Amino acid sequence: MTTPPRTRQEILDLSRETTLYEWTSQKAIKPMVIDRAEGIYLWDADGKRYMDFNSQLMCVNIGHGDQRVIDAITAQLKQIAYVAPTAATTAVRAELGRLLKEITPGNLSKAFFTNGGAEANENAIKIARTFTGRHKIIARYRSYHGATAGAITLTGDPRRWGAEPGIPGVVRAPDPYRYRCRFCGNKSGCTLDCLNSIEDIIMFEGPHTVAAIIVESVVGTNGIIIPPEGYMQGLRQLCDKYGIMLICDEVMSGFGRTGKWFAVEHWNVVPDIITMAKGLTSAYVPLGAAVVSDTIAEYFEDRPLLAGLTYNAHSVGCAAAVACINVYKSDNLIENAARMGDILSVELEKMKAKHPSVGDVRSIGLFSIVELVKNRETREPLVPYNPKPTELGPMPAFNQFLRENGVFTFVRWNTFFCNPPLTITEAQLREGLEVMDRGLDIIDASLA
Repeated sequence: MTTPPRTRQEILDLSRETTLYEWTSQKAIKPMVIDRAEGIYLWDADGKRYMDFNSQLMCVNIGHGDQRVIDAITAQLKQIAYVAPTAATTAVRAELGRLLKEITPGNLSKAFFTNGGAEANENAIKIARTFTGRHKIIARYRSYHGATAGAITLTGDPRRWGAEPGIPGVVRAPDPYRYRCRFCGNKSGCTLDCLNSIEDIIMFEGPHTVAAIIVESVVGTNGIIIPPEGYMQGLRQLCDKYGIMLICDEVMSGFGRTGKWFAVEHWNVVPDIITMAKGLTSAYVPLGAAVVSDTIAEYFEDRPLLAGLTYNAHSVGCAAAVACINVYKSDNLIENAARMGDILSVELEKMKAKHPSVGDVRSIGLFSIVELVKNRETREPLVPYNPKPTELGPMPAFNQFLRENGVFTFVRWNTFFCNPPLTITEAQLREGLEVMDRGLDIIDASLA
């Protein structure tokens, strides 16, 4: 019997020798070795503590190590871990369905459970195509919808390039990215021409061929792009006008991240399908879902739903989700995200005023980003879009400073994120932001 790796270096070496890392060349990766976690904190194998200011991948919303969720998972494992999803059901599946119907907006009423967000999006477009009898899907360029075959085609960022040509029928549209908008970026207000261009695309493609428009309610990885007032309502109106399904991807923005259960609620819009994962179980175990309207649900009463997964409605995942939803409620985490989000917004604006390298800050609840530039007047990005490792400039040094000072977050291209667990206190939030503020001096110095 072999001895498990114990030291940081042993873990690193064996991980590199036997496993593959995502989205990177294997020689380039320099992962942290995390030993344990609790609340908003992580500890590495050497005992160093970090504040988790990105909830890992914007998913550990209730914080690490919540014993209530651990107990629910353990109890379900002892009772029954798995049943065939069509041949049988369980009490915990029924309870999760009830809770999701209760917290999702409008007439969203039935959930198809998946292993994660990508599969939720895959099945959402399958359902939309079946329901409408059409095949085209309109997606946006600054989107990320997952890495499976269909989801990566829906994705607009460069990660899709390695999977092209991808699935047929995907058409792209621009995003409501006010800071870098070609339509109104230099005007005093938003013209919503990005929305108008989507109606043009619908007409050019033929409304009778378009099954769905899929959007992240608030764009996540590609920039925390918050739609202006009128945009989401306009999308809903376009979809109603042409008989198109509106799919809102809430994999990142759902479950309190923006200060409401789901981000789309900020604009009082009800999609036809809402997809979710991440915060659904706070990543304690994998689970995703595509929740459909009662109209779509009724369609499949007498027609087969040609979708299936071995782990659909996995009992342990359902138990984790039920426990998580109850934690959100009992601990008032949605409300805390809104309160802390107000503080975060003010502090990010202070950073912007203080540091010439900060071009824009965007936040909604505890979902935020700082965008860095070489020049505020020209808005030239600090590093180019989709940069090579040699083009990252001061960003690695900035990231290293954060790590050295006990803050973990997501640093990507010319941006860094601030998306802590929804359990964070004001004192903890200010402590982490103070480290980020000092780190920006490194970026400012690079502009001289």
